[in-house]
Order: sequence, then structure tokens, then C-alpha cells
Amino acid sequence: MPRFEPFRPLRYASAHLPADGLASVIAPPYDVLSDDDVDALQASSAENISYVDVPRGGPDRYERAAATLTRWREAGVLASDDEPGFTIYRLRFTDDLGRERDIAGVLGGLEVLDPGATSSEGPTRVLPHERTTPKASTDRLDLTRATVANLSPVWGLSLATGLTALLREPGEPVGEVSDDGVTHVVERITDRERIAAIRAVLAADDVLIADGHHRYGVARIYRDEVRAATGRTDTPAEETLAFVNELVADQLSIAAIHRLYAGVTLDALDEALRTRFELAPAAAPTPETLRAMESDGYLVLHTATGSWTLHPLPGAFDDVRALDGAWLEATLDDLQAEVSYQHGLEEVLREVADGRAAAAILIRPVGIGEIERTAREGLLMPPKSTFFAPKLKTGLVIRTLD
Repeated sequence: MPRFEPFRPLRYASAHLPADGLASVIAPPYDVLSDDDVDALQASSAENISYVDVPRGGPDRYERAAATLTRWREAGVLASDDEPGFTIYRLRFTDDLGRERDIAGVLGGLEVLDPGATSSEGPTRVLPHERTTPKASTDRLDLTRATVANLSPVWGLSLATGLTALLREPGEPVGEVSDDGVTHVVERITDRERIAAIRAVLAADDVLIADGHHRYGVARIYRDEVRAATGRTDTPAEETLAFVNELVADQLSIAAIHRLYAGVTLDALDEALRTRFELAPAAAPTPETLRAMESDGYLVLHTATGSWTLHPLPGAFDDVRALDGAWLEATLDDLQAEVSYQHGLEEVLREVADGRAAAAILIRPVGIGEIERTAREGLLMPPKSTFFAPKLKTGLVIRTLD
């Protein structure tokens, strides 16, 4: 894997936590928060991380976020560990199929590499796993420049074998919080032998970016700016905050991201779909529908007037990778439609019912084997092919870049 370095994490100091501990000061990732979500988080505590990670206001909002971070550090609200280390991050929950899950990964500094480049420590790489949709905003870059910190981790998947075994033994407990059915646990590792063992396993193979492609791209731009300003290649900007776990089935919970179509007539969509799928009337989709789609191998078209199963016609996708997103791209490529993405079934149904989308097509989650095969072959999945859950919390660990 590319270089993966321990660092001195900045954490909320236990002595300054409110009565409910970490619950009112951490937050979900910035890119899943609505304005109402941010209102609620900031009402929960004047020291909620969203004041820094989701700054509001005018052009000076990033400078104010940086001033807030500095003030919290000076007041002891946030404190750095005494020595560099890794942080084990555990996610414990019951998945949609009723299975008890315990996902474990490690937080550290992941080497920032250019596209196609190999690590400074060997022939391993950081690989994207899907094409990204364009984002014009420089929000994350402006925030990184102002705060000089990595606030939210990239989620990476190690293609090496053995990381899960190395993380079974607990580290020193430093925080735990339960939210929305998920228990988030963080444990500190400072033992040099254990740090070396983790680095050695991760050095054996590539890492695939599961979530945070844009954040990794911002880290690359920021690294280049620091290099140009300092003439150095040994600053903390050479790495970025990352959570890495092993690419194995019991260490991942992957949901589908469904497709919503607007700006197109239902007749045109129906005509295009029938070129590669057999359509059959169906009941309105439910969670049970999603499970049947996986077991029986079909997709679902849902509109305000009805729903249909989509079974691939024989031979229709012989020349297309076995990914639902790729099948839909091949089928609807010539259709002039606006496509958006939503992973939650209730949200999908609401978008159609409210008329914000003319139709939705429900797809199936991508399997672990297909993710690894795509990575090994150096290919990219369509945008929004995978939704890795549960989402990591922001504020449990901050990586400073000064």
C-alpha cells in the first residue's frame, strides 16, 4: 500500500466534554448534511465540530472556522495526543438483513499520490474505484487552506490480506458514541511494534478509495501548493487523513445508489429500456423488493403511475461489465435525461411522488468480488456505484497539517 503514517491526532478532551460525552460535539460527514441537520447539530453544542467543518456566512466563513479551531485548541477543548499513533475505528451495528456487524479499520495519514503514480515506498498505488461527478465548489480546499487540517477522513479499502486480524486486539479506549443504531468506537495504538506490523501489512498492496474521491483530489492540490510555497516534500501535506479497512465481505456494508431521472418522458424511457430489458408490472417497491432483486437478479422501474421489474434480455449485456449502473448507462446513453442519485428507498419514492423525478430505477449493490476485479484491472465503475455504510463521524479524530 502507499505510505501510511502514524500522527498525533487532535481529539476532543474528555475533561471538556458535555454531559452526553461525544454525542453533541461530533457530526456526520459534511456532504450528507442538510441545512436543518446543521441547525440541529449547532444547537446541540457551541463546540460541535460542524462549526468548523460546515462553516456558514459570507466570504470570511473559512477564516472564522479556522479561528474557532484555534480557539478550541487554546482553551483545551481539543488536545493532541502525546505521541504519534494510529487509531482503530470500529463500527458496530445490525445490518438490513438482521446480521450483527463489527467493522474495524485504522485511521492514519495516507500518502497523497498523483493519478497513476506509485508509492515512494514501492510499486503500490492509490486507486479510484468509480468515475466522479464534477464539483465546481472549492469549499473543501478553501477550508483546508484556512484550518490547515484534515477534518474528515477518506475511506480506503486495502487489497492486502491480514489487516482485520491485526485490529482484533483492542487498543486503548479513547471514545465511544452511539447514534442511529450504530456504535462508533475509537481506540488508540501507540505501541511501536504494533504500528510497524500494521504498516507492513498495508505496504503489501494497493488501496482503493471507497468514499472521498473529491477529498483525496483536494489533498493533492493542497500538497502541491505546500510544495510550491516551501520547496519541501516532507511536510504533513504529503499525506491525508484516511480510514482504511480490509476489502473482505465481513468488513464492508455496501448499499446501492439508485437512479432518478428527470427531464424525460415516460414513453421515451420505456422505449429505451425495452431495447435491453423485459418489463413486467410489479407492486410498488418495499425493502423486501430490494432483497428479492438481489436474490432473483432484476432491477425495478418506479414511476408515479406504476412499477415494473426489469429483467435483462438474453445477450443484451454480453459486451457490458456486470454492473447495474453500467447496464443503465449502456441502455440510456442516448436518452436526454437529467440523472441524480439517492441510496435511500424512502427518499427515492418521495422524489417520484413529489414530481421532482419522472422515474426511478432501483439497482442492486455491487459485490465485493466485482469491486476488487475492477480495481485490479485498472477500470472505473460508473459514478455513484456504491454506498459504503455506516458513514464515518467527523470530529473523532482531526489531523493537523502544521
